[in-house]
Amino acid sequence: MTTPDDRGPGQSEKPDRQQEVDDLPLDAPAEPEAEAGSDAASTVEAQLAEAEERLLRARAEIENVRNRARREYEDLLRYREMDLLRDILPVLDNIERAIEASEKTADLESLRAGFKMTGQQIEKLLETHGCQTIATEGVDFDPNVHEAILQQPTADAPAGSVIGVASRGYRLHDRVVRPAQVIVAARNS
Repeated sequence: MTTPDDRGPGQSEKPDRQQEVDDLPLDAPAEPEAEAGSDAASTVEAQLAEAEERLLRARAEIENVRNRARREYEDLLRYREMDLLRDILPVLDNIERAIEASEKTADLESLRAGFKMTGQQIEKLLETHGCQTIATEGVDFDPNVHEAILQQPTADAPAGSVIGVASRGYRLHDRVVRPAQVIVAARNS
């Protein structure tokens, strides 16, 4: 495009469209509009078909990802205890050995020591899997983690404190697996 400053002498100012028309050769054949329209329509149809095919492929891929994720989640739920079972089987083996040993010997001290070691092995296994024993010694009764099975009057401990344990409680991370069954101190009457 020329500006008024770029024009030489004798050039008149023409609109841009007029200048383009003037630059065309006179003997150039004109394209029929019907032919141009059908080419454009076929190009648009081809692009539309390609876009639809990409959309179908994307939908199929999303469905495949969903199905694979669902299968993996179901397998995870189905086999979630596998690690725990692998860890607990040696403990079961030790219990079976202790039972066999009890049938062959009358030495109660060695049996007691064997069962004590097996209990320690189970406690360590539980800790490995994130399971902790709920504290009961010298603590106040907490209904969130303790289950009171008995109240007993005593002068040795303040009222509302745990003075005995019937069965230990366990917590997995931040959830209570089983509350500790405890005996709670009551006021002397």
